Amino acid sequence: MKTIDSIPTSKIQRASKLVSTGAKIGVNYLKYYGDKITKTEDEAKARLNENNAEDIYDGLKQLKGSALKVAQMLSMEKSILPAAYVEKFSLSQFSVPPLSPALVSKTFKNYFGKNPNEIYDKFDLVSVNAASIGQVHKAEKNGKKLAVKIQYPGVAQSIASDLSLVKPIAVKMFNIRGKDSDKYFKEVENKLVEETNYVLEVEQSKAIVAACKHIPNLNFPNYYPELSSDRIITMDWMQGVHLSEFSTDNQEVSNKLGQALWDFYMFQIHNLKKVHADPHPGNFLISPENELIVIDFGCMKTIPMDFYVPYFELAKPENIENPVYFEEKLFELEILRKDDSKEELDFFRAMFHEMLSLFTQPFHQEVFDFSDEVFFGKISDLGQKYAKSTELKNMNGNRGSKHFIYINRTFFGLYNLMHDLKAKDVKINNFKSL
Repeated sequence: MKTIDSIPTSKIQRASKLVSTGAKIGVNYLKYYGDKITKTEDEAKARLNENNAEDIYDGLKQLKGSALKVAQMLSMEKSILPAAYVEKFSLSQFSVPPLSPALVSKTFKNYFGKNPNEIYDKFDLVSVNAASIGQVHKAEKNGKKLAVKIQYPGVAQSIASDLSLVKPIAVKMFNIRGKDSDKYFKEVENKLVEETNYVLEVEQSKAIVAACKHIPNLNFPNYYPELSSDRIITMDWMQGVHLSEFSTDNQEVSNKLGQALWDFYMFQIHNLKKVHADPHPGNFLISPENELIVIDFGCMKTIPMDFYVPYFELAKPENIENPVYFEEKLFELEILRKDDSKEELDFFRAMFHEMLSLFTQPFHQEVFDFSDEVFFGKISDLGQKYAKSTELKNMNGNRGSKHFIYINRTFFGLYNLMHDLKAKDVKINNFKSL
């Protein structure tokens, strides 16, 4: 894979890259209008989506950092984004061009004050895995195989400026209005800042490992603070394949892995009130023994009780079907607003009733089949319905607690992973006995 010798780090350099990407998209639209003359609308739109997805991804992968992280988050929105975008943005999860060996060595010395060969007995300057915020290298020390994650230069310093460039697009996409919208962008910014703090990540990793190591069929690396810094993490090298590359015809294995993944998330959410809020395939490995390995704890979301209680109250079918109670919880969760018009109240009450009635179905049963194509087909259809809704586009999209951003992301990602595993017979409340 081609390597990168430099990353744009200044605000001007990064803005220029986005402007040049925008120019390419403009050319793609000109091609689209030409294609409409000789092709069907569906064929022309498909080509437009493929060209735009490729150009946007090519621009973001050179910027890395929070810009690429946004693409990674969007790749999980399978029911909303066109397939071309999901396919291309999914590459940001674990397959982007790495830093060149020369830049790795320079970056490591800047962060640690020493070259890698002064710290480890062996260190491979060629990355084995490159993602949005950092890349991973193999190393050895005292006979132990290690994984060393190095943060890309300039990533931490460019978060605020990157988000300010993305904000106008997001406001238009999600129809967010009013000054209160800043709370959503601040939530994302704060989480991205946390993800660049590797000292915090090591602390979080050790805490979650200690709390969850008893869960069956789940494994974690050990972390080494003395070989880590605010931009470098050293942990055990874990043998396995990424979840996205794993496949098996053995239903028992699928069920075992699915149960471990579900138990891991439910135990965190309900017992710890803090959750691994980045459930994409690049953060999980499957060991040769068919155990689930969790390898990244940069994005952890604390769940406050004033959000946790109404959120899970609305997972109960009797509450969804109680109009008065249902509306009360929607106000508590800031989905309905005091300044809403009658039209907005009626629309969002009906919309969330439809969504929650479907999305909470696994919680209505003791055992659930996450391989059910009908269930996931309905989720996809519902996402498409509201993505195309002209009525929704005319409503104020500035609604919902800021905590929805990462909690909903957690559940959408978890559901997709469970479906990818084709896990059946998953015991929903198994975490209560762990």
